[in-house]
Amino acid sequence: MQFTADILEQRLSSVLKEITGSEFPAVVRPSANPEFGDYQSNGVMAAGKKTKQNPRQLAEKAAERLDVSDICEKPEIAGPGFINFRIKPEYMSRALLEVAADPERLGIDEVQIPKKVVVDYSGPNIAKEMHVGHLRSTIIGDCICRLLEFAGHNAVRQNHIGDWGTQFGMLCALLERKKESGEEVSMALSDLESFYREAKKLYDEDEKFAQTARAAIAGLHRGEQFWKQSWIDIIEESRKHYSQIYQRLNVTLTREDERGESAYAEDLQGIVEQLRQKGCAEESDGAVCVFPEGFTSKDGSPLPFIVQKSDGAFLYATTDLAALKYRIEKLGADEIVYVTDARQMLHFRMLFAAARLAGIAQNQNLRHITFGTMLGEDGKPFKTRSGDTVKLKDLLEEAVERAYSVVNQKNPGLSEDEKKSIAEAVGIGAIKYSDYSNSRTTDYIFSFDKMLSMDGNTAPYMQYACARVKSIEKKAKEKGIDADGEIEGLQKIELAEEAERDLALHLLKYGLAIRGALAEYKPNFITAYLYELAQKFSAFYTNCPVLSSQGITRSSRLILCRLTHQTLRHGLKEILRIDVPEKM
Repeated sequence: MQFTADILEQRLSSVLKEITGSEFPAVVRPSANPEFGDYQSNGVMAAGKKTKQNPRQLAEKAAERLDVSDICEKPEIAGPGFINFRIKPEYMSRALLEVAADPERLGIDEVQIPKKVVVDYSGPNIAKEMHVGHLRSTIIGDCICRLLEFAGHNAVRQNHIGDWGTQFGMLCALLERKKESGEEVSMALSDLESFYREAKKLYDEDEKFAQTARAAIAGLHRGEQFWKQSWIDIIEESRKHYSQIYQRLNVTLTREDERGESAYAEDLQGIVEQLRQKGCAEESDGAVCVFPEGFTSKDGSPLPFIVQKSDGAFLYATTDLAALKYRIEKLGADEIVYVTDARQMLHFRMLFAAARLAGIAQNQNLRHITFGTMLGEDGKPFKTRSGDTVKLKDLLEEAVERAYSVVNQKNPGLSEDEKKSIAEAVGIGAIKYSDYSNSRTTDYIFSFDKMLSMDGNTAPYMQYACARVKSIEKKAKEKGIDADGEIEGLQKIELAEEAERDLALHLLKYGLAIRGALAEYKPNFITAYLYELAQKFSAFYTNCPVLSSQGITRSSRLILCRLTHQTLRHGLKEILRIDVPEKM
C-alpha cells in the first residue's frame, strides 16, 4: 500500500517534468498547520528558481494539470508557491479498510531491495557489571534492528564484548592463587569486580604476581587449557549477568550474537600487514600508524590512527578494523552500524577512513549512530549519591519498585501477581520509553518522577492509552455488541466528525513515522507519532460516542478504535519492545 504522500509526490513530480522538461521532486510532506490542508508540497519553488519561472505561477500551472481527484479536494496554492492538499474522506475510508485487512503490517510494505545490515551495539565488558552507560547503546541498537527487520532488511546483531587483554591475565592469575591457597572462590560478578581491583593492585606492586599474570596472558594467547578454563569461567559468569539484563529489558540480543575481541586476536598482525602493503600505514616514533587525510592535531600536524604500538601491542583500532573486515567479508554486510556515545565520534571517523584506504571497505555504507549522555537532575552525568557509576541492574530494580508503589496505590484490588506483572512492564517500559522519546543525539535528564507519570509523553500514559482503547471492545461484548461482526462486514468507514477525520488521517501516517525513524535511526520519531495518536484518540473518544451510537456510525467508530489499538500496540511492543498490560 503506497503512502498518500508518495502518491501525491509522484503525480506532482510527473506534472513538473511535463511543464519544465526536467526532473524536480515535488517534496510532499504532512502539513505542519492543519489550516493549510493535510499535505503540502514546497518543491515547486525550487523548480521555479532553477527554471527561472515565477514559483507561484508555476504552482498554479501544475495544480491545473494535476489529477488527484481520487485522493483529495482541488489543490490550493498558498504563499510564494506552496501547493496544499486536503484528503477526501472517501479516500481515507478505502485506505483504512486496506490497513484493517492487514493487521500484521498495517498496510506498510517491505522494501523492494533488502540489505544486510550489521548492527554493533551494547558491548558489555567481561568481569564488570553493566552500568547506565550501556543502556542507550543496548536499547537504541535493539530498536534499530527491529525497524530494519520490519522494513524487510536482514539485521545482523553483533555484540562486541570486551573479553581480551592484560586484565584477564591478572584475573586468571589471582583466581589460581586463591585456589592454590585453599581459599574458597566465588565467581559472582560482584566478586570478580573486587578481584580485578585486588589483581590490579598486586600487578602494580608485586613483581612475582605480575610475572604470573603475564604468563597467563601468554598462555591464553597460546590456547593453554590451564589458563583458558579460568578465562571461560569468568566469561560465563559475566554472560549470566548481562543475559538477565537483556531479558529484563526485552531486547533481542542472544549468545549467538556475541563476537568478542578475542575472536579477532589471530587477525591483528594480518591487518597491520595489509595496511603496510596498501601503503597507507607507516612507522612513527616506533608505532605503526595510518594518517587519514583531513585529520589533524591541535597544532595542525597529521593525526595518527595507531594500529600497533612501539612494543608490538595492538589497540582497539586494530581490533575494530579486523571486526569490520570480518563483517564485510564473512557476514556480507551492505551496511555496518555502530551504536555508541558521541565521545567516540573521532575514533569511528578515522576507523572508516582507514578501512577505505586499506580497501577493507569499499561500497559498504559505514554509519556511526551516536547518542548523548544520561544526566542526573543536577544536570551532571548520572551517578549515585556517593559519586559512583550507577549499575544498570540497580536502576531497573528501582524503576520496578517505584512502579509497584504506583500500581499498588492506584489499583490495590489487583492480585499480587498482577501488581508485579504490571509493575515490571511499567517500570522497565518507563526507562526505555523515556530514553526513546528524547532525540538520541542529545543529552537528557533522568527523572523517575517524570518517566513514571501518567501524564504527558511517558510509557505509563501510552500503556494506559493502549489498555483503554482495548477495553472498548470488551465493554461492547458486555453490552451484547458483536464488534468483530460489525467490523468484518464494513464496506465503508464514515468520517463525518472532525475528530474522526483527524484520527483517521493520523492512522494513515504511521508508515511515514516508521520510514523517518529508519532513515535517521531515531526512535523518537515513533514515540512522537504514538503520543500524538493517543491524544487524537482521546479527542475522538470524547467527541464521538462509540458504543451508544448506531449503525454505520458505530461500526466506523469501532474500526477506528481497533486500528488505534493495533497501531499503538505495534509501535510499543513490536518496534520499541515495551510490554503493554491489558490492565493498568
